Amino acid sequence: ECILSGLMSVSGKKVLHMDRNNYYGGDSASITPLNDLFGMFKMGDPPAYLEKFRDWNVDLIPKFLMANGALVKLLLFTGVTRYLEFKSVEGSYVYKGGKIHKVPCNEKEALASSLMGMFEKRRFRKFLIWAQNIDENNRATWEGIDIHKDTVKAAYEKFGVDQNTTDFTGHAICLYLNDGYMSSPAIEAIRRIKLYSESLARYGSSPYLYPMYGLGELPQGFARLSAVYGGTYMLNKPDAEIVFDETGAVAGVQSEGQVAKCKAVICDPNYATDRVRKVGSVIRAICILRHPIPDTGDKLSAQIIIPQNQVNRKNGMSIISFKSSFQESACFS
Repeated sequence: ECILSGLMSVSGKKVLHMDRNNYYGGDSASITPLNDLFGMFKMGDPPAYLEKFRDWNVDLIPKFLMANGALVKLLLFTGVTRYLEFKSVEGSYVYKGGKIHKVPCNEKEALASSLMGMFEKRRFRKFLIWAQNIDENNRATWEGIDIHKDTVKAAYEKFGVDQNTTDFTGHAICLYLNDGYMSSPAIEAIRRIKLYSESLARYGSSPYLYPMYGLGELPQGFARLSAVYGGTYMLNKPDAEIVFDETGAVAGVQSEGQVAKCKAVICDPNYATDRVRKVGSVIRAICILRHPIPDTGDKLSAQIIIPQNQVNRKNGMSIISFKSSFQESACFS
């Protein structure tokens, strides 16, 4: 919602942005200090040994940004980057056979990786080179695969890559949640492989970027952009609700007995619970650790992908880990 309010303000729309919370970002906010996070989940006060509560900044829905992805391009195009600082995430890992392995980020690492045997490495290399050299407008580069009709599974079979390789390619590189993508047209996975490769080429250690002070910086950055172009923000409006006319169409928004009329409302589903339908759930956990995650070395930040087949689940899992010299933290999704 903050992103859209910023973009619409830039395009000349008159925007009023209301929020029931006293912070930006809703469910995607970064919570600080640590006392507020514990209070949000009704856990009492944080243990004293964690100390320096104001130094903590915890994302409710942690996500990394692809360095060459659409959101980063949007940030650059709108100039919101002047309000933000980013750091490159230091490691990308995948879970296999009870161990954590680094996702190879270059040919040298691929040859040294214990993820694959020697012959499988050659097949995987051929597959990656084929995917990266695909030109959607030049059928000669498709090498017998109709990338718009043939499935990802057919492409894997053409190059003879095994189940283990498809696991980490689909989940740790293409970032699919489950194996349903195998029956999709190959072009979708090819685009994801290209995006991973292009993003990796930006910084070398991983394809991911992360706002230095938490993901909540993104909604705040777009809120500032909206304000610069005339948008009005009202935080801490717990009674905010949508107003409808006699035909059931949106007429405006209301708070503290006052109604602001409008032509359209864009909102979080929590503001329109009687007009949305739940289609799924995501399980998340925030963990504060006393130790680094094994096999991630001295990396200050990392993403670990656990493919569904490794833990007999219908969907995969991801772990986003940050650490400082004082404490460790990890978010599971």
